[in-house]
Amino acid sequence: MLNIALYVCPQTLCSSLSMASDAFTLANRLAERPLFKVQRFSRDGQPVALDFAHIQVDGGLQLGERAELLMLPATGSAIDATLAANAALLPWLAQRPASQQLASLCSSAFLLAAAGLLDGRRATTHWALAEQFRQRFPQVRLDIDELLCHDGNLLSSGGAQAGLDLCLYLIGWHAGDGLAQRVANALVFDSRRGRQSRFAPLLPQVSSDDGQIGPLLHWLQHHHAEPIDLKRLAAQASCSPRTLLRRFKAGTGLTPNDYLQRLRISTAQAALRNPARSLEQVAAQVGYADRATFAKLFKQLCGETPGAFRRRLRQTP
Repeated sequence: MLNIALYVCPQTLCSSLSMASDAFTLANRLAERPLFKVQRFSRDGQPVALDFAHIQVDGGLQLGERAELLMLPATGSAIDATLAANAALLPWLAQRPASQQLASLCSSAFLLAAAGLLDGRRATTHWALAEQFRQRFPQVRLDIDELLCHDGNLLSSGGAQAGLDLCLYLIGWHAGDGLAQRVANALVFDSRRGRQSRFAPLLPQVSSDDGQIGPLLHWLQHHHAEPIDLKRLAAQASCSPRTLLRRFKAGTGLTPNDYLQRLRISTAQAALRNPARSLEQVAAQVGYADRATFAKLFKQLCGETPGAFRRRLRQTP
């Protein structure tokens, strides 16, 4: 039997905690034998008050030390508050032996990274936290495209439902892929969902009130399918190409060409919802004369081909 310890703190998200517990409990029921022993622990061994529940625990740090798999459920997006509130936990995490598996769900990757455990290792977290994670922990090999990462004894997952991907992966790792698939089927969960990048927005959020770049972005919304180069954009913005590059990068975090390609592909995603339009027609509609170029950029930015994207739309109720 694999001993699993789920860490609970005031920042823990109830949904993440219950999802992890339910997945392993369901695995036991479907296997008709106790393969996983799931317990909860807090730093001081005392119950933890969350926003919507009062969580009883089975012990303190000693319980976590005895577990073969230590899991940190998601802790939300208030990273500064979470790291400050759990500062005393970090030295303890840093001392975990290599024989113990450590897994973070979503934002709790920040706890593993703050403890120094992810230095030089592959890891992931929620796509919306990627930039903040990179700024804090540049030594971590962040792979934000992935739903989950497994590097040695360290595992991490992306946002929300990716935590279930990780639990299913661990069930498969310790009890076989067949049981993991049975759990996924029972939960009506597609365990082959591709990459996390499919769920991240292609375009950055920029206020239309931004006088530096807002009007130009609005113009691009209506002209992106036309032949556009830097000189034309600079003329539209009434500035030099060098000034445009500086303003554009400051306002969007992207170069004008990168933004244009993302805008075209984002528009193509909407157009692909119409089954009457061929891929060639969609490509031409958003500004690509060559279907191959369109398909290559689409897969690069979306993590799947236009055809796979359209097939997945048809499978979604």
